[in-house]
Amino acid sequence: MDQQTLAMGQEIDFSLLALFLRASLTVKLVMLMLTMASFWSWSIIIRKFITFRAARAEADAFDRAFWSGEPLDELFDQIGPSPEGASQRIFAAGMLEWRRSHRHDGELIAGAQARIDRSMDVAIAKEAENLNSGLSFLATVGSTSPFIGLFGTVWGIKVAFEEIAISQNTSLAVVAPGISEALVATAIGLIAAIPAVIFYNKLSGDADKITSGYEAFADEFATILSRQLDA
Repeated sequence: MDQQTLAMGQEIDFSLLALFLRASLTVKLVMLMLTMASFWSWSIIIRKFITFRAARAEADAFDRAFWSGEPLDELFDQIGPSPEGASQRIFAAGMLEWRRSHRHDGELIAGAQARIDRSMDVAIAKEAENLNSGLSFLATVGSTSPFIGLFGTVWGIKVAFEEIAISQNTSLAVVAPGISEALVATAIGLIAAIPAVIFYNKLSGDADKITSGYEAFADEFATILSRQLDA
């Protein structure tokens, strides 16, 4: 490497900001898209951790209240027909249908058990949908970001070779900046994809566990009501 090439290489700014500013418009758009996707993914991840923690705490608190021995009618009157917690909403759905299944003379309308089960199943489905909302975005980011970044890299390398052909100069000082700018797109794609994949798997598993807890509670509650129906 001659002194002139060495001097040219030393004068080039290889900071991330400089690489971004020198990149072509297409590569810039790719970088911005991936950066925005990464920030949005992290916002979903943080929000979901907070939501899941609150859901587990609410489920534990309601479980203690449910098994405290307090009559179910009194517990329902305390939380009301429109509670805030997910476990309470599932319980309220079952209790509302239980009360609606009684005629004015106190007798039960036929098919009460099936209607109670369906009411709680609908409530559980709504809670599961809320728990899983946003996770599809993480899956999309995790699966597509590397390819979007690769597209930016390929496009950046194409532009770099076009500039080489125009300048008729193949020295490393001329080639390196364009290649570096292009490779940054792939790096950003991986930075966006890796956390999205990891936390999608983690959060999906947590959502399934919480939903399973709701289903287990609904089954126990349905069993209790079934005993009263058969009594």
